[in-house]
Amino acid sequence: MTEIDQINDRILQELSRDGRLSNTALAERVGLSASACLRRVQDLERRGIITGYRATLDRTALGSGFLAYITVGLSSHTKASQEAFERAISRAPQVRECHNITGAVEYLLRVEVADLAAYKLFHTDILGTLPQVSAITSYVVMGSPKDERA
Repeated sequence: MTEIDQINDRILQELSRDGRLSNTALAERVGLSASACLRRVQDLERRGIITGYRATLDRTALGSGFLAYITVGLSSHTKASQEAFERAISRAPQVRECHNITGAVEYLLRVEVADLAAYKLFHTDILGTLPQVSAITSYVVMGSPKDERA
């Protein structure tokens, strides 16, 4: 595990809040010169701690404001079954995240679509047709008072 000092931790916090922050503004916020700050950011990138920068999107404005989390249980617990499921899910643009988890089911999906009708179509025509799937439980998001995904 990589050690992170207090200054690097503050750099990471600031960039997590605003990845478009200029190096000069970042340096001011963490109390470094611009050149020292840039060296630290480049080192964090080189070490793979910072793996990229993203834009946070308003999914409702883009027409995909219906959000649901889905747990998926597989009928077979083989590697081949998991790989086939993961390949199928990787082709579904509605699935924004797919996590292989522990517990009573194998997967947790985050699905974003336009509305309930689009969700039903995904649930029935995509997820429901996969031969590996034996159980589906949907959790519709009504609001997100805290969401720190970058």
